[in-house]
Amino acid sequence: MSSISHAPITAPMTDRPATRFPETEHHVDPGDIAVGVVIGRTSEYFDFFVYGIASVLVFPAVFFPDMQRLDGTLWAFALFALAFVARPFGTVISMAIQRRWGRAAKLTVALFLLGSSTAGIAFLPGTATVGFSAVWMLAALRVGQGLALGGSWDGLPSLLAMNAPKGRRGWYAMMGQLGAPIGFILASALFAYLYSSLSHADFLDYGWRYPFFVAFAINVVALFARLRLVVAEEFEEQLNQRELAPVSATELMRTQGGNVVIGAFAALASYALFHLITVFPLSWIQLYTEQSIVEFLLIQTLGGFLCAGGVVASGWLADRYGRRRTLGTLAAMIAVFSGFAPTLLDGGTLGQDVFILLGFILLGLSYGQSSGTVTSNFAPRYRYTGAALTADIAWLIGAAFAPLVALGLSAHFGLGYVSVYLLSGAACTLGALALNRAIEDNK
Repeated sequence: MSSISHAPITAPMTDRPATRFPETEHHVDPGDIAVGVVIGRTSEYFDFFVYGIASVLVFPAVFFPDMQRLDGTLWAFALFALAFVARPFGTVISMAIQRRWGRAAKLTVALFLLGSSTAGIAFLPGTATVGFSAVWMLAALRVGQGLALGGSWDGLPSLLAMNAPKGRRGWYAMMGQLGAPIGFILASALFAYLYSSLSHADFLDYGWRYPFFVAFAINVVALFARLRLVVAEEFEEQLNQRELAPVSATELMRTQGGNVVIGAFAALASYALFHLITVFPLSWIQLYTEQSIVEFLLIQTLGGFLCAGGVVASGWLADRYGRRRTLGTLAAMIAVFSGFAPTLLDGGTLGQDVFILLGFILLGLSYGQSSGTVTSNFAPRYRYTGAALTADIAWLIGAAFAPLVALGLSAHFGLGYVSVYLLSGAACTLGALALNRAIEDNK
């Protein structure tokens, strides 16, 4: 759930001027691109969070009813991770589709697969009806979501960054990232409404299915909004002029593999934090506290608004102080925050709410500039594919297994492991940024 923004912004980390192109080219308004980017990312993240929330509130009871609640949740989180494992394969397959049939065909296939997989989950019977086959069907549809998210990279965030006015690259870089908090706000608010309006039996019977239908409808809108942009002549011309076209993954890793790895690790602080304040705390609250699920979802919704404000603020900070300094500072703050995480999560309702709200503020500030932190290292020919695979790998190593690992270790050995997970992500970000700076200084 990339996406999970899914697509890294390819704005340079330095303040050197953007490449200039002939004055005769079609002008592309950054505002038009921004609208398409935000719509597309919001639809992807809404899907992402609908599944994540359902992994806590629904899937343990519907698909693993014979297990202890903790074990059922851990199995649900294992299925949750499948999409992130499948996502790089989706990117590789979709790049081949684009090379053969074009960008519009690739995007249509990806979003159709995403929508059908999401809607398919809404129609799934539970284990009580068809046995363990229900789990296999859920796993297959989750893999379909991951393949689709890998194929949904359209290059618009990179085009937006390249068309940003001088001195405003951080501001335009954060726009695509706004899809994450908007998608989360919609998903958490919808689940809070359904959970509070229906009896528990009705919610588990049919109520949980409505958010997946809504996700399908949003995907349809997003598909047409994005296709309107990518098939337009002026956008296609701009994408081609900036060499935003796919190359084979084999060629990319052979020639630019080091940049892919550095770029993935540079984003880990915010990606590690991502699931540790969204999906994991909801499971902890349900399993080990007396706090109301609806109240907690509403607190998380408020946190989503704070996160959106942090994303916007990150654009101003990056333009004023530089993206590398902003990311490094936020990674250090996440490291400090990790030291207080166990105390806050074990501090009753007040402590848990403070953990959520502070965590969302830090997430917004860091995530707003996390994508594409070092993709300026890629040669122009490789930026399109390199940006997509960098994001895929960052999600895989930073966020895919975060709920599973955090809940499993915390339940058996204590909440201190949440600190370890966050601290490791912050250390990876600081190390990758330092390595990237050393490489640039030696050029």
